[in-house]
Amino acid sequence: MNIIPTPTKIKLVDMLSETGLPVIEVTSFVSPKWVPQMADHTEVLKGIQKFPGVNYPVLTPNLRAFQTAVAAGAKEVAVFVAASELFTKKNVNCSTDESFQRCDEILKAARVAGIPVRGYVSCVLGCPYEGKISPAKVAKVTKKIYSMGCYEISLGDTIGVGTPGLMKAMLSAVMQEVPVSALAVHCHDTYGQALANTLMALQMGVSVVDSSVAGLGGCPFAQGASGNLATEDLVYMLAGMGIDTGVNLQKLLEAGAFICQALNKKTSSRVAQASCKL
Repeated sequence: MNIIPTPTKIKLVDMLSETGLPVIEVTSFVSPKWVPQMADHTEVLKGIQKFPGVNYPVLTPNLRAFQTAVAAGAKEVAVFVAASELFTKKNVNCSTDESFQRCDEILKAARVAGIPVRGYVSCVLGCPYEGKISPAKVAKVTKKIYSMGCYEISLGDTIGVGTPGLMKAMLSAVMQEVPVSALAVHCHDTYGQALANTLMALQMGVSVVDSSVAGLGGCPFAQGASGNLATEDLVYMLAGMGIDTGVNLQKLLEAGAFICQALNKKTSSRVAQASCKL
C-alpha cells in the first residue's frame, strides 16, 4: 500500500473546501498500527485551511482517539457501530455491546466539551460475514445510537450490495424509530447501485448524503468493497433534478483529477470519465 504524503492530503481537503461542500470528513484518528495510512491525522487536521461555513469532522473509534482529536483542534467527531456482530469484531475488534460502550464514553465526553457527534451504522444492507441484515436490526441499532446523543446517523451500505428495494425496506423500518431529518445515507458502489440507492433515500425524505471525490475509498475489513458514491456523479444528478447543492462541479472535477494523479489510479466517477472524453 502506498502511503499518501501529508501535504497531498492537505491539498486535497483545501481543494474540496473551495468547491462549496458544507462538510468534509478530514481524517480518522484510528491506531496507526491498524491503519498506517491515517498515522498523520493530527498533522492533516492542523494543516488544512478552515473555510468559514465548512465543517471538518474526524472519525474517532474510542475515547483516547476522541481526546487526541480534540487536542488537534477537532470541532466535530464521528463514531461508528455496525448492524452486524461479526463485522464489528473484524473492524474494531470488539462486540456490538462493547462498541456501544465506546460510543457512549465518547458522547459523554463530547457533551462536556460541547462537541457535536455524528454516528455511522455500517452494513445496513448486508455484511461480508453475516450476509443479509434485517431492517429491524438496523432500526434497533440506529435508535440506540441516536438515543445516546448523535445528532445525525449515517446509514452505510459498506459493501455496496444493496438495491433500491432493500434501501426502501431498511429506511422504512429505521424511520419508525428515528426522525428522517436525523438520517443520512452512505452508499458504496461495488455493484453499481450507489446512485440508485441514494435516489431512493432522497425520495423518502433523506437530505444528507455521504460521497467521496472520484469515488475513492473502500473498506479494509470488507473484501472486495469498492469506493463510496462519487461526489461528482451525485452533484451532476442533483443538478439535473433542479436541486441546488451550492457545489461547483468543475472545481470538484479538478480535485478528483488531482488526487487520482497523486494515487496513480483512474477515477471511479462516471462524470469525470465522460468529461475527459469530451
